Amino acid sequence: MKTDPPHILCINPWIHDFAAFDFWAKPLGLLYIAAILRKKGLKVSFLDCLDRFHPREPREAKVLWDGRGPFRKTEIDPPQGLEHIGQKFSRYGIKPQWFESDLKQIKKPDIIFVTSLMTYWAAGVSETLQAVKKIFPDVPIVLGGIYASLCFEHAQQNTLADLVIKGPAEPRLKKIIKTFTKFELDDHDLSGDLDALPFPALDLQHKITYAPVLTSRGCPFSCEYCASSYLEPRLRRRSPENVFMEIEHWHKNHGVKNFAFYDDALLVSANQYAFPLFEKIISSKMELFFHTPNAVHINAVSKKAARLMFKAGFKTIRLGLETTDFSKTRNHDKKVGDDDFFNAVENLKTAGFKKDQVGAYLLCGLPNQNLDEVQMSMHLVKQAGIQPVLAYYTPIPHTAMWETAVNNSKFNLIEHPVFTNNTLFPCVSSTIDLNRISQLKNQKI
Repeated sequence: MKTDPPHILCINPWIHDFAAFDFWAKPLGLLYIAAILRKKGLKVSFLDCLDRFHPREPREAKVLWDGRGPFRKTEIDPPQGLEHIGQKFSRYGIKPQWFESDLKQIKKPDIIFVTSLMTYWAAGVSETLQAVKKIFPDVPIVLGGIYASLCFEHAQQNTLADLVIKGPAEPRLKKIIKTFTKFELDDHDLSGDLDALPFPALDLQHKITYAPVLTSRGCPFSCEYCASSYLEPRLRRRSPENVFMEIEHWHKNHGVKNFAFYDDALLVSANQYAFPLFEKIISSKMELFFHTPNAVHINAVSKKAARLMFKAGFKTIRLGLETTDFSKTRNHDKKVGDDDFFNAVENLKTAGFKKDQVGAYLLCGLPNQNLDEVQMSMHLVKQAGIQPVLAYYTPIPHTAMWETAVNNSKFNLIEHPVFTNNTLFPCVSSTIDLNRISQLKNQKI
């Protein structure tokens, strides 16, 4: 007897945080899963708890020129242990009653896939799953994503997920679908070839104001503060032709102009990958705007790279600088030298980029960090003619710096991921240093 294809519900959960904003933030992994299952004939539904364009919103959502904008915000009680922190804590996203109504209007699914992003947004994931189980108590929930991968045991013990998975979900889809539905999924094109995947199902959103793009997965570097190499142990690439087809698809079929590259290694092996892509974009004469919120590697910003990026329509450039301590004894990140930084800045300025388009990320709030170095780095970046952008340190499990962070934190980082929130500056205990960071944030240096 032929089995009808199952119905899969994909959910992007709420955020619980002190602050949150849609900085080109989409559940790209989940939308890839939705696209794969839809292509294979399964019925797929999508609910986004962070939907800025939910039909019940009484006012038109604010959209900046680059597609970003604020989430709906509702103040809630802070998590246990942070009651006296003195900062407002909120749920970001649609109202719970809207979500409950949306769930009730959907045909009962056979499996529910839920993603998770920042580790310290764990409470939002937990609340989302509780709401789902209230409506569909007997439907299995599969939880994946960054929090699920990095805090696997915590997710198993503190959410209502029936299955928590680590890392990329594509290789496990066949087994998951069969386990919960008995349906046999054809997985011949899920072996790891990124070009074989369909474009992510961004069209399941109510409105597309920008499109996230991944030209690769993984990173060849292993910085002490970053978990990229744990989440994606090897670097995999898409062909420039395939990436260009995706960009063209969203622009011509959905009117998308803004694209955010999610890559950790956009300019690595640029002659083979990035440059051919940029050249195709330039030749197409499409009016497009590109952004690099995850930062590009500084030593890859050659004259050619800068020139092609400018011509292709890049508008927001972020450089992964971290510090201007370029000594050989430099900690945390050893992929940048002083000549690399100054050459990259000069190449970008010569290509035509303006000061307000280029920023350099500088790590702040590290364990035992000397804030004089942060101040000096900010001065040097300003003198170079671009913007210093403070990146506040978040302790992340499975990174080389995790144990140091645990030993130097004023919170019990192991107890709950919420204590790793960079808003708390978990590894900064001195009141003097906290005041100093506040001054640095306000550029009063």
